[in-house]
Amino acid sequence: MVGFEVSAVAILVAVVVCGLLYWQAGLWPTKRFRADGGTVGETRAEFPDPTELLQWLVTVDHRRIGILYLAFGTVAGLWGATDAMMIRTELLTPESTVWTANTYNALFTTHGLTMLLLFVTPIFTGIGNYFVPLLIGADDMAFPRLNAIAFWLLPPSLVFVRIGLITETVGRLLEAVGLRVAFLFALEPPKLGWTLYPPLSAQTVNPETDVLLLGLHLSGIATTVAAINFIVTILLERGEDVSIADIDIFSWGILTMSGLILFAFPVLGSALIMLLLDRNLGTTFFVVDGGGPILWQHLFWFFGHPEVYIIVLPGLTLVSLILPKFAGRKVFGFRYMVYTTLAIGVLSFGVWAHHMFATGIDPRLRMSFMIVSVAIAVPSAIKTFSWIATLWNGRIRFTAPMLFCIGGVSTFIIGGITGVFLASIPVDLLMHDTWYVVGHFHFIIMGLIIFAMFAGSYYWFPIFTGKMYDRRLALIHIGLTFIGVWLAFTAMLLLGYAGLPRRYATYPPKFILLQQIATVGAYMISAGTFVWLWNLMQSYRKGQRITDADVWNLKETGQFTREWQWFENRLEEKRGDDR
Repeated sequence: MVGFEVSAVAILVAVVVCGLLYWQAGLWPTKRFRADGGTVGETRAEFPDPTELLQWLVTVDHRRIGILYLAFGTVAGLWGATDAMMIRTELLTPESTVWTANTYNALFTTHGLTMLLLFVTPIFTGIGNYFVPLLIGADDMAFPRLNAIAFWLLPPSLVFVRIGLITETVGRLLEAVGLRVAFLFALEPPKLGWTLYPPLSAQTVNPETDVLLLGLHLSGIATTVAAINFIVTILLERGEDVSIADIDIFSWGILTMSGLILFAFPVLGSALIMLLLDRNLGTTFFVVDGGGPILWQHLFWFFGHPEVYIIVLPGLTLVSLILPKFAGRKVFGFRYMVYTTLAIGVLSFGVWAHHMFATGIDPRLRMSFMIVSVAIAVPSAIKTFSWIATLWNGRIRFTAPMLFCIGGVSTFIIGGITGVFLASIPVDLLMHDTWYVVGHFHFIIMGLIIFAMFAGSYYWFPIFTGKMYDRRLALIHIGLTFIGVWLAFTAMLLLGYAGLPRRYATYPPKFILLQQIATVGAYMISAGTFVWLWNLMQSYRKGQRITDADVWNLKETGQFTREWQWFENRLEEKRGDDR
């Protein structure tokens, strides 16, 4: 079973995030620093009024809900990343010497589900909650109470997805003090793989599988409610001076993401309910004599591939928003950036069966899906050329947000090109279910998407906190993460070229060098993430306080956008109150 390390990290992360919320509420003792580094006294807040903390639990303010989403997504992401580190540690050796094969399968299952559904989507939902109303001139989200409900459905869904680990950990702790509670060991972490393919998922007797399916369904409901809120807010709640033509590129990304969610997540929810019925009531949706296991693949991937673009599009548009700010010019071909965002959203529903080329589906169907899978690379390529054209002859400033944007573009190019190869039927039949697919996917996920998140965290850090981050630590973070991504996932591409299947806890000894290189890269990414966390926490506590809202000199190039104007007004109000 998965050891106590995961639980220890999860508890540590929860304490860190609670501490950040504690600071945000102004409840942490702070010191005033002199120019020479000494202190001139300490100001300690009174013991917190319970109503102050209660406000975070009952808030309907879009910015506070955005912070809650970001805190939740950070906890889930670090928990899922711990799974990844444990997987990579096991793969240091060809045999199962660190964890058992069952533990490896459980880690593989929870890592994929946690990162895709409970980390990336909530993080972008949190960024959207905080900034979309500011960017479009709205007072708040269209449905503030639904906004709060959508968030508070997510914590129980995370517990349901990972409850097998939680109950086992509690059981082992009680057992250590001489008290054995048998039912706590009944829910074992699922070992199904994150795609939950029948017949294994339909036949396994582990009751945690049912709880997992309910948790995933709950997260889908939460995501769909949030998507409806975004659509109504962007289309109907804009400020009087903001027309459709004035909507910024990031809001277009959130709008397209929300549209995809409306069509994709109900299909996943239906498939989950059908699988629950097969498991508990004896229906035959996914048994051979009924719909068959292939029906699950069609339903899952009809959701699954749009889900890739649900999490990619906000990253693409976030890069398109931030990169021009540090190139000294507006994004090249803004209108076509919007068109390509919408085109990717539409085409994403026509590519799901390229995950199923090896299942023996009709060759005519395979050909049509191959054509659309290749075609969807065209709008992605247009975005790449637009970013390059924006940089060309620009006044580039290599700040932390800009470096992460450039790094994200470079990994997106590799991830996109390797995806075009996988869209080709002959190549896919050779590469299917090898480490090549893992490398391709993670060049997008850990490259573009996570790089865009880090860029956003540094770019908007002054708005979140009123302070500036430590630039030296940010550069260390960039270096570790960039090198780590290229080491880890290039090695995976090479493993796939060599024909090594994925999803196995063991492998032939001849692949040990590439596996160890991939693990070293993963450890570097992990180290960079801890540098990022330390930087944010320390900068929040002791960072240079912002007095001028134009921290990036955006007024000089006419890119001082609405969220920074709001921040400037907020600083002026604070100064007026201090007087």
